[in-house]
Amino acid sequence: MSHSINIEGWTCPLPLRDHPNIVMGHGGGGKLSAELVEHIFLPAFRNETLERLGDAAIISLEGMRGKRLAFSTDSHVVHPLFYPGGDIGSLAVNGTVNDIAMSGAQPIALSAGFILEEGLPLALLAAIAESMGEAARRAGVTIAAGDTKVVDKGHGDGVFINSSGFGLIPEGVHIAADRARPGDVVIVSGEIGLHGVAIMSVREGLEFGTVIESDSAALNGLVAAMLAVTRDIHVLRDPTRGGLASALNEIAQASGVGVAYVEDKLPVPPAVRSACEILGMDPVYIANEGKLVAMVPPGEAEAVLAAMRAHPLGRQAAIIGQVTEAHPSMVVAKTGIGGSRVVDMQIGEQLPRIC
Repeated sequence: MSHSINIEGWTCPLPLRDHPNIVMGHGGGGKLSAELVEHIFLPAFRNETLERLGDAAIISLEGMRGKRLAFSTDSHVVHPLFYPGGDIGSLAVNGTVNDIAMSGAQPIALSAGFILEEGLPLALLAAIAESMGEAARRAGVTIAAGDTKVVDKGHGDGVFINSSGFGLIPEGVHIAADRARPGDVVIVSGEIGLHGVAIMSVREGLEFGTVIESDSAALNGLVAAMLAVTRDIHVLRDPTRGGLASALNEIAQASGVGVAYVEDKLPVPPAVRSACEILGMDPVYIANEGKLVAMVPPGEAEAVLAAMRAHPLGRQAAIIGQVTEAHPSMVVAKTGIGGSRVVDMQIGEQLPRIC
């Protein structure tokens, strides 16, 4: 069966109109990804839960006194399979745990689906499985179900992993991308850009004078520490594909507000900054796998920041900006020379296949 799609009404950039077939940028977390969701998946699957477009779906459980479930799924196709600071197995756990945690939920259980390419060494698969199990134990979740499929040699890339999971949202917690309000303080939990640069250094054989390791980590413990201080947290997001810039743009558009941050306040490690300067990249567009951005009312900001800095995964947390009524649905950066620039979502992604 063939289907024709009329793309004349799409608001996507020209590169998508020029490519009626899937290109790598569709998986990059930028404008191409957003257009794919908006014009193909949402019309096909349309429902109230999906339209919220959060990191996890929020589902109310009927007959259970208003309890709410956070449910998420993610597929991992990272190349190479092992890199400084992580591997595809631990990434699959941490990525799904974090998507659930961004709703304020504590993850309970995960599933793991493996697509294996014929010829994959069993020893390599065992190492990935062991890493995945250890990551689940560190995060306090159970891998409770799974599936395995094998594809012909040449039709995969060693191994792809799909992980899904769920958790329960505590009463009184209402965190969503459309809840940012003017005056909210924007906090980043630590140094950005580490995961993307770590992947690139191994994939391309680049050296930057030091070993840059991925920040891949499960953030549910950090989120629990923040909620122990206050449940009045408006937005949480983990800036993975498309980096911090895409995460802030998604929040600004969902809430209809502006976001302004100060470039000099961004926690960018020297090695990442140097790598970006050499390669002409911007750290705000590079993927992270163990960081979050939070938007909290100004009266709660210092307490939340202190709680984050007291946690091992938030020691370098920093306030980088605020939510504003100005320039709604846009993100603006205040530069080091006193000017301002619009920080838009990229069309695709600087680094493909990083998660």
